[in-house]
Amino acid sequence: MEWFLKYFLLFMIYSFVGWCIEIISIFHEDKKLVNRGFLLGPYCPIYGFGGVLLTTLLQKYQNDLITLFVLSVIICALLEYFVSWFLEVVFKLRWWDYSKRKFNINGRICLETMIPFGIVGVLFVKVFNPFLLNIINKASIEALSIIDIVLLTVIIVDCIISFNLIIDFKNITKQIKKDSTEDIRKYIKKSVKSDAFLYTRLINSFPKLQKIYQKNKHKKGKKKKTNK
Repeated sequence: MEWFLKYFLLFMIYSFVGWCIEIISIFHEDKKLVNRGFLLGPYCPIYGFGGVLLTTLLQKYQNDLITLFVLSVIICALLEYFVSWFLEVVFKLRWWDYSKRKFNINGRICLETMIPFGIVGVLFVKVFNPFLLNIINKASIEALSIIDIVLLTVIIVDCIISFNLIIDFKNITKQIKKDSTEDIRKYIKKSVKSDAFLYTRLINSFPKLQKIYQKNKHKKGKKKKTNK
C-alpha cells in the first residue's frame, strides 16, 4: 500500500512535468500556449507512466549514463508506440503522426523524439528521482493517502469527461467532408452549441487528428471503388 501511494504521487508529478514539457515545446515551435494532451487537466499520463517505468526498471543504472540513456530511449519508444496504437484502436483516431519525419516506425515513433526522451529519462532517474523520492519518503502515510485520494478522484473524473468528449468528437468528425483543421473548427463553432470550447481545445492540442481520420476514410473509399 505504501509503495502504491508513493509511486502514484510520483506518477502524477511526472505527468505534470510532461505536460509542462509539451507546453514549452509547442510554445517554442508555434509561439502560442496550447493545453496539450487529451485530458482536460494539466497532466500528460504518458509521461507519468514513463517516469514510473524508468524509476522501477532503471534505478540500478543510475550511475551508468550510457546504459541509462539507451534503455530510456528503448522504454520510452516502446511506450509511445503502444499508446499510439492503443488510442487508435480504441478511438479509431491517430493522435500524432511522424510519417513525414526521418527514421520513423509506422509514423508512431521517430528518432527525432526518441533522443529527447532518452535525455528526459536520464534526468528523471539521475536528477529528479532522488530529489522527489527524498521529499515523498518524509511524508506520513496519512498525508500521502489524502493527497493521492484527491488526485485520483480528479483524474478519474477527468478521464470520464474526456473519454466521452473524444467519442462525441469522433462522431462529429464523421459528418465533415473536408480535411482542413479550420473547416472543422468552423463547423464545430456553427453546429455544436454546448462544449464547443472543449472540442476546439482538442483540435488545438492535436491539429492532425481529424486530418488523419479523414485520410484513412478516403483510403477506404478508394479501396471500395477499386474492388468494384
